[in-house]
Amino acid sequence: MSETPDWLPPLVFFNDYQGNWDDYLDAIYTYFKKDFVDSKPVFQGRRLGLKRLPLTLGKEATFWHMISEGREEENRIPDLRRCERIRWPKPIIEHDGDSAVKFWRNRRESEERICLWFQEENYLVILADRGDYILPWTAYLVEKPHRQRKLQKEYEAYWHDKGH
Repeated sequence: MSETPDWLPPLVFFNDYQGNWDDYLDAIYTYFKKDFVDSKPVFQGRRLGLKRLPLTLGKEATFWHMISEGREEENRIPDLRRCERIRWPKPIIEHDGDSAVKFWRNRRESEERICLWFQEENYLVILADRGDYILPWTAYLVEKPHRQRKLQKEYEAYWHDKGH
């Protein structure tokens, strides 16, 4: 294993908030808001937008996608491992050219997606390419070995097809 890059911020632990979910949620949302709402981040020269709706508890849909899991918007369940890493998506997006981050594009249904995989920690950031802007879609740990192998194959196939 290589050393964790100095640009990757520390995790934000639930226990540091005495197990108080509301305080923890406020804290992780503050980080998200600083990174994606208050600042004007870019990816490869294009602005990052946000999927704002549906707002839940006054927080954007992108935030909920980054901290929870589930197929149905209204039934997503917070995942503490995702919550702990809320400070990771923006620096991973900003360091897409770093050798620690594997970058490729794929299609999900009719949409082009950009995958940024910080493989050392098995953390994947997914962006949606909307043409004029990029939409941070979700971010999560890839814990299952078969899924890790699938991502590795997808990455290799993308670059093989590009002639690299």
